[in-house]
Amino acid sequence: RQDVLVLTPWLAPIVWEGTFSRDILNAQYLEKNLVTGVVTFAVEKYWFFIEVFMRSANKYFLAGHPVNFYLFTDNPEKIPHLQMAPENHLFVIPVQRGPRWQDISASRMAIISSYIHSQFQYEVDYLYSMDIDLQLLAHVGVEIIDALVATISSWQVTPEPEHRAYETRPEARAAIPEGQGDFHYTASFYGGSVSQVYKLTRACSEGLMEDRENGIEARGHDESHLNKYLLQHKPTRLLSPEYYWDTEL
Repeated sequence: RQDVLVLTPWLAPIVWEGTFSRDILNAQYLEKNLVTGVVTFAVEKYWFFIEVFMRSANKYFLAGHPVNFYLFTDNPEKIPHLQMAPENHLFVIPVQRGPRWQDISASRMAIISSYIHSQFQYEVDYLYSMDIDLQLLAHVGVEIIDALVATISSWQVTPEPEHRAYETRPEARAAIPEGQGDFHYTASFYGGSVSQVYKLTRACSEGLMEDRENGIEARGHDESHLNKYLLQHKPTRLLSPEYYWDTEL
């Protein structure tokens, strides 16, 4: 494709529709006998999105390949019966809600890193975090698989820079000096190898905790810390905004 940027300055591919052969990638992935995990959170009113997300992800996310879905929720009794594909498995993990929606947002990184250490590293090879209010409308395949994967925010390709979650206050752990960001990445869809996602989520959770102890809350919450981490630790593969398009646009 000549109409979009397909390579970063540090030579990581940017995946757009039409830049890969899914058949070739599927064959290579099958040879490795890998399992991929998906982590998502449905807390408070967000339980409403569980059925739409799970039905679409079960159909379109790495279709034909084994996927473990880890659903963290404070309403396990509200989860509808879901018929999973034979190669997929759903694991429901109870989690407590906080007094504010920002609390679960701030806690996600700590929860993910903790479960990687205690459980996920023994069950999956790659792990992706996705927001529960996402609906997959087409196939998301093994073209997303790499060591450290970030998704370019759909707001990056629009003229509204105020939607970026860069934190510029120097006292915040997530602060990024003005003009030093590469891309703006969404916290709604990221992942990679289990070891790399562990490093990312642990670093972000430590930054969130340090900010909290100092009475600071980053403007973009966990997304600000994600962007700071990925500025210092370049992703090995980027997904285009096609992979998480904001319907407001």
